[in-house]
Amino acid sequence: MSDYRDLRISVIGAGMGGLACALAFAKKGYKHVDVYETASNLGFVGAGIQLAPNMVRVLDRWGCWDGIAAEATNIRSSSIREGSTNRELVHVEMPDIAEKYGYPHCTGHRASLAGGLYEGCKKEPAITFHFSSSLAGVTSFGPDKTVFTVQPRNGEAYEVETDILLGADGIKSAVRTALLRALDITADVEDTGQAAYRIMLTRAQMEHDPELLELLDSDCALRWIGAKRHIVAYPISNKTIYNISTCQPDVNFAAAPGATYTTRGSKPAMLEVYADFGPTVQKMLNMVPEGEVCEWKLRSHAPLDTWVLGGAALVGDACHPTLPHLSQGAAMAIEDAAVLAEVVSRAPGGGADRQALSKALKVYELLRKDRTTLLVALAAESARTLHLGEGKAKEERDRQFLNARKRGTPIPDKWASPEVQHMIYSYDCVRDARDRFDELYATLAGGAAHGGVKGGANGHANGFANGSATEVAA
Repeated sequence: MSDYRDLRISVIGAGMGGLACALAFAKKGYKHVDVYETASNLGFVGAGIQLAPNMVRVLDRWGCWDGIAAEATNIRSSSIREGSTNRELVHVEMPDIAEKYGYPHCTGHRASLAGGLYEGCKKEPAITFHFSSSLAGVTSFGPDKTVFTVQPRNGEAYEVETDILLGADGIKSAVRTALLRALDITADVEDTGQAAYRIMLTRAQMEHDPELLELLDSDCALRWIGAKRHIVAYPISNKTIYNISTCQPDVNFAAAPGATYTTRGSKPAMLEVYADFGPTVQKMLNMVPEGEVCEWKLRSHAPLDTWVLGGAALVGDACHPTLPHLSQGAAMAIEDAAVLAEVVSRAPGGGADRQALSKALKVYELLRKDRTTLLVALAAESARTLHLGEGKAKEERDRQFLNARKRGTPIPDKWASPEVQHMIYSYDCVRDARDRFDELYATLAGGAAHGGVKGGANGHANGFANGSATEVAA
């Protein structure tokens, strides 16, 4: 019998999902993990990110949470306010998240999370990074080993033969394109009609205003909501930075369609979008230096028919991109990675049987697809609820916010709603994979390798989908 640790693992992309895949497989004992990244180095950028307990649980197992936690803010409450008046609709105390779920809910800088993963990878001799190297194409998805072509920026293209190919190359995934083309499936990236400004204000900018300094020094995540728009804000980086992320109708990208997902924004245009929001928001937006306004296009695609072909599988945004309104995008990619390493290690025959290896990857899809599809849908539904304009629907939503002041009551903002938090935060993706692998693999052994097990692939996801999610959709 072969040893699964001798399998060759090839990861395309060194973002959150790619770094997580590399670290997950190395921690599982795999000896040959190669990561191919188009960029010449990992100069981490970005803004704030929420670090939920289900993500932290995985990071802690990999031994890279402590360094990230040292710079993070432990969020102990959330406040949802009407944008135009700053009137608080509901204040949700969250003092016992760590007690309930074993880990806190924190906020941090994306560079801190990515850097923590990368530092973890650099400690693993099994991991080799290939920078300035792009995927040029996939020659074969099997039935034998997977073969793909790498194009170095300043060199000749070369072929790589691997046992497992993981497409962690994001919303524009070249691996997804190749995999779906091989299956004659079309799945174009879709516009969501939404865009986002991402802003980081420093302590030096805020410290002379007592109201703003209080926000920076708090352990509270705020959300200001209005018609078709909202703003999320919270402290990061040892409370030296106040992270602000907006969501509004896409105007600039829609006027200039193309492959660009980011653009230099206009400060007057940004101020105009939020002109009817209250003085607190106006003070913060006015602090953004002219020329430093950046806007992101929020993209998605419909759920894919499959994430797996032969020895290849998709990860994170390559297969389930999400709107940011549930703060689970990076968490889902990190969970994907942990589940992949677990199921591949359990493939009968240690990986020597190519069909068994492919079925193990299909178990990964079965474990993850229902759950991620649900979370993506909840994020989109939450945005629709938060962005209501004047009318009876908004009045009903605000009544629900008022009722939610009783602790433990469901909240229209799903990110802050206790029952949604429980469904997400209590989930242990690795334990689920261990518990359900044999059962799901057996269904594939019966001939369902290219289909899917509908219902029952994930107890947490289906239990919620058949229960409380009905209320969300309503």
